[in-house]
Amino acid sequence: MTEKQTDESELNAVAVKINSGIKHENPYVYDMLSTYGREVYFSKDGNVKQIADAKKYSEEFNATSGFATEHGQPMYLPLLAETLSTYDPADIFLYSSTLGTPELRDKWQEKMYIENPSLTGKKISKPIATIGLTHGLNLAANLFVDEGDTYILPDKQWENYKMIFSETKKAHMITYPMYDNDFKFNTSAFRETLLSQRDKKKIIIILNFPNNPTGYTPLAHEADELAAAIKEVADIGVNVVVISDDAYFGLFYKDSITESLFGRLANIHPRVLAIKVDGATKEEYTWGFRVGFLTFGINSDAMNTYLEEKVMGVIRTTISNGPTPSQTFILHALKSPELAKQKADKYEIMHQRANKIDTILSSGKYDDAWDLYPFNSGYFFAIKVKGVDADTARIHLLQKYHVGTIALGNTDLRVAFSRVDIEHLEELIKRLYEGIKDLQ
Repeated sequence: MTEKQTDESELNAVAVKINSGIKHENPYVYDMLSTYGREVYFSKDGNVKQIADAKKYSEEFNATSGFATEHGQPMYLPLLAETLSTYDPADIFLYSSTLGTPELRDKWQEKMYIENPSLTGKKISKPIATIGLTHGLNLAANLFVDEGDTYILPDKQWENYKMIFSETKKAHMITYPMYDNDFKFNTSAFRETLLSQRDKKKIIIILNFPNNPTGYTPLAHEADELAAAIKEVADIGVNVVVISDDAYFGLFYKDSITESLFGRLANIHPRVLAIKVDGATKEEYTWGFRVGFLTFGINSDAMNTYLEEKVMGVIRTTISNGPTPSQTFILHALKSPELAKQKADKYEIMHQRANKIDTILSSGKYDDAWDLYPFNSGYFFAIKVKGVDADTARIHLLQKYHVGTIALGNTDLRVAFSRVDIEHLEELIKRLYEGIKDLQ
């Protein structure tokens, strides 16, 4: 059954009701849903509702959900609890709600409005907690990507996008050159690529800034041009799902915008569904906690409810819910008066490293070995090596110089300066240069 031939009579009644609500609030968003996105639903009359009813009405003998208690408290092992003694056991050992801890979701939304001035006056959904950003991308893909759909992203990209959208969802990737011949961010190529798909009913766009692998975030005028191009193709009649992967949000060092493009794109056009995927992973320096968030630009509170129910359906049938302890830890950090100062300290370390890299690489000493792609943010810089295969260079650098890099295609190497203390950066660049010169 093709995308536009979904037979609502074959769907569960709850799915039909949610679909009708989405169609009423914004028919274009309904059209954007994948086949699975239309089929999935969250049953309010299932176990979750019955558990909620019992919690509300039966304090004496609540024998519903599958966890154990002792004397009204969660059952737990003391050897685990002793390392978490400052927390209420209920905030550690119990299941989290499907959409995430409510207070954490409120705090993250509050944070988003503060850090993204372009969101002022715009309506967004309550952030939904995910298990890291990859889970958030998968949720979006499940709901809005069908086999054969087209998704657009730059030629400098995180390799996992292909696994998620092409290999898993069987969507068709189209890329545009991220930089022009003068190594400037190529907003013209972005616009031309979008307009080349003007006959499509729907396209998916992935924006990743600060970019992995190049560490680039658009300047203000470039961000405006990206948003204008998206609105232009929507004006033509194309439905646009635009996903902002903000994994490295907040690490802006030089000249770029200092907010997410999601702020410019939310509510920009009825045919544009803006989705923000972000998280505490890099923003709060908590890689192993695996706490991310999924947020939609919406036109009404009702749409928020309908999209939540769709996402809950996907979560319920895959992971059931996310981990409670890591959400509790992040909430604790967001409420702490010490957070801003501690984050500023870590940001300054990263900023100084980025400035040092910029100073070293702009000297011209290394221009015969590589071209540097523009970078102004994030964890990485990337180089286009000259006269050498990138993977050959990667292996040589590793074996002879003990320098680990990531090869991207035939020409590019990604270097994570986030992993190198500032006093060692000059030695890192020196070894990169000598290794590539060995092979030229």
